[in-house]
Amino acid sequence: MPPILPDFSNSVKLKYVKLGYQYLVNHILTLTLIPIMAGILVEVLRLGPDELLTLWRSLHFDLVQILCSAFLIIFVATVYFMSKPRTVFLVDYACYKPPVTCRVPFSTFMEHSRLILKNNPKSVEPCPPPPIHYIPPTPTMEAARGEAELVIFSAMDSLLQKTGLKPKDIDILIVNCSLFSPTPSLSAMVINKYKLRSNIKSFNLSGMGCSAGVISIDLARDLLQVHPNSNAVVISTEIITPNYYQGNERAMLLPNCLFRMGGAAILISNRRSERRRAKYRLVHVVRTHKGADDKAYRCVFEEEDKEGKVGISLSKDLMAIAGEALKSNITTIGPLVLPASEQLLFLLTLIGRKIFNPKWKPYIPDFKQAFEHFCIHAGGRAVIDELQKNLQLSAEHCEASRMTLHRFGNTSSSSLWYEMSYIEAKGRMKRGDRIWQIAFGSGLKCNSAVWKCNRTIKTPTDGPWADCIDRYPVHIPEIVKL
Repeated sequence: MPPILPDFSNSVKLKYVKLGYQYLVNHILTLTLIPIMAGILVEVLRLGPDELLTLWRSLHFDLVQILCSAFLIIFVATVYFMSKPRTVFLVDYACYKPPVTCRVPFSTFMEHSRLILKNNPKSVEPCPPPPIHYIPPTPTMEAARGEAELVIFSAMDSLLQKTGLKPKDIDILIVNCSLFSPTPSLSAMVINKYKLRSNIKSFNLSGMGCSAGVISIDLARDLLQVHPNSNAVVISTEIITPNYYQGNERAMLLPNCLFRMGGAAILISNRRSERRRAKYRLVHVVRTHKGADDKAYRCVFEEEDKEGKVGISLSKDLMAIAGEALKSNITTIGPLVLPASEQLLFLLTLIGRKIFNPKWKPYIPDFKQAFEHFCIHAGGRAVIDELQKNLQLSAEHCEASRMTLHRFGNTSSSSLWYEMSYIEAKGRMKRGDRIWQIAFGSGLKCNSAVWKCNRTIKTPTDGPWADCIDRYPVHIPEIVKL
């Protein structure tokens, strides 16, 4: 009886086969050059000094050739360095932490949103702004300005203290707040408070949704490319007071359960002197806008209900549309960040589907090969679940997003920075680590920012997680009994 062949699927650890394939493809250039350089070295050693001297003397150079060659080298080097984009550093950032006086008991908040909260458990320490504590709420313009001043000035003061930055050294100011756009603008409010220079370049972004933070980073990066030796401060927030929906439409009530007070101030610079102390370096920003499609345009829409009360309506198609936007964003960012091994597998699968069998399952690149940390916008449990499933992420990769949603709720465009702060508070951020920030916004937009850690970051003793990081991570039930 012939011997039975071993079951290689069980005897060979495919994990190590995959690791070997990734190493081979990702280092193919190095592995190819090593034998070539070794062969050249052996040949040089074989010739001996006399033959090398004879070979050198056989080469004829005149002054014109030397000058032309030197000019060409200098010209090419000059063009290269002038066209090379300036490196943009994230020096430091600060997140606003709501005071204890803004917290309301979960049982009290639950009475307002019993039906929605049952299947969508959110923050256990809800911190709505003071005007929302009243029954009925009192969303006046004065109260909204008060909330804006409390959040923005607190984050800004913390940033100035952490970085030692003087207000007169701020060259660019960008403030993004989607739903609250008063006159004078929020950026003017900051300029007035800190007495910033009269020639400061200030911008105020509104209506851009929860992905406005990444848009602001992209704008700051573009401005720093044309303004050398400059500091840019980006402030991301959302003011809740004037946007609390007081009607009965379920699609408009959900934002009441999601959004909380929050804000972040970020210092970005292209100064070489900041290279050593900067926390991160900006690598890529990729923006995707699906606003040309009518369904995508209206899936997050501010409008009046039947009773004339204004609120934000969330469409049932929101997750499907967000998924399409994510696919478009991934298609653009993939070639920029994925290693050659993943790109080759994706290309081979694509060719196989086109030529051999269209029913082949498409290959989903392993983005865990490109990033160590993921900051997924804490827009809600469904958003995080969908991205974890589509990107095949582990529970640890989504931990920062889930814990941020649990502790602070959806703080809109600033939620990405609470997640980054969570990773730092856990002591997980090491030098060379790559971070992928993903955010969705009305319109509909999917925006990504890729950062690389500039130095190993020590566990901070301050920040929004300082007094509670030891309690996390916590178990979050699928359904909460009310």
